[in-house]
Amino acid sequence: MTPTQDERSLITLVSDLTHQVTTLLQTEGKLLRTELYEKAERAGAGAAEVLGGAICLVAALLILLQALVIALAQAGLGAGWSSLLVGVLVALLGLFLVRNGSASMKLSKLTPDRTAGQFKSDADVIKDQVR
Repeated sequence: MTPTQDERSLITLVSDLTHQVTTLLQTEGKLLRTELYEKAERAGAGAAEVLGGAICLVAALLILLQALVIALAQAGLGAGWSSLLVGVLVALLGLFLVRNGSASMKLSKLTPDRTAGQFKSDADVIKDQVR
């Protein structure tokens, strides 16, 4: 007994659907890997800024301590107050770098949003195809 035309069409449709779903999942996997790599790069840049900020804060602490000693020793407007001003500026720079780096590393900024949205869209299309 040979399959009828309708049975062949159904078999062909199921086969095509299976192939398309497999191809789609492979493509989505590649997209996910690419997006995770991009997010990891962003986190790395944020970590570098935090490290730079931390180094600036350590330098600022040293400068501020030096400025305080000189300012107390001289009790005038000279080298001590200049060191104090430089220390404050370096501290502000360090705080800026730490804040920006920390913001870049928040988990909400590292999630693969595009891929998650694409997976949801693909799932909806597959559900429609199966009906």
